[in-house]
Amino acid sequence: MPASDRPSNIYIIGAQSTGKTTLVRALQHHFDAYQTPSSSSSSSSLPTKPQVITEVARGVLVEHSFTAHDITSSPARALALQELILKAQASAESAALDAGTWFISDRSGVDPIVYARKYVSESAATDLACSPEGLVLQSRMKNSVVIVCEAGVKWLVDDGVRLMPGSWDEWMDTHQLFCSCLKELELKYGVITRDMTDINERVKFVLDKWESYLVGKFPTATYTS
Repeated sequence: MPASDRPSNIYIIGAQSTGKTTLVRALQHHFDAYQTPSSSSSSSSLPTKPQVITEVARGVLVEHSFTAHDITSSPARALALQELILKAQASAESAALDAGTWFISDRSGVDPIVYARKYVSESAATDLACSPEGLVLQSRMKNSVVIVCEAGVKWLVDDGVRLMPGSWDEWMDTHQLFCSCLKELELKYGVITRDMTDINERVKFVLDKWESYLVGKFPTATYTS
């Protein structure tokens, strides 16, 4: 299927432990259960069920024997990890698109850029953003619906794998870093606020943005943070 005929991809991103994976699973259930029009001008041959790109960072951590401690204690290890994550994200997206469909992604190519800026340096983040993989991923995101889940939700749990915020302020700072990086990369986005805790409301928020985007009504910029 030509790229121009595909529905817009959806990215669910944001700081750690903000409900991203739960939301992606709920969206997957929605598209599995219901026949949702892809666009006002689409043909009946358009797919209504997306592929789901699960969080690639977890797989990279396990495959390459990284730990959360590596990210915060060693800039060199942190950068190596983010480079691997960026490449894994690019590979996963390409595989989905090569299959001729569209996708919902748990995280994005912006994530390693954010964490490189946070734990390595500004120049390292810039290098990732300007890498071949970084540029391709940003190009895709410019033509997609990007949703940021705000930090500060009440369900934060340490599962031994995810990188935990050191404090409330650090958690919120990471959220602001996501928003500022998206702005600098000129990527439009919407924000699910932390007080929107009902999963059905979160799904509706994403679907409203997605459906509006498909008919040309998604805002040119939603720098709400």
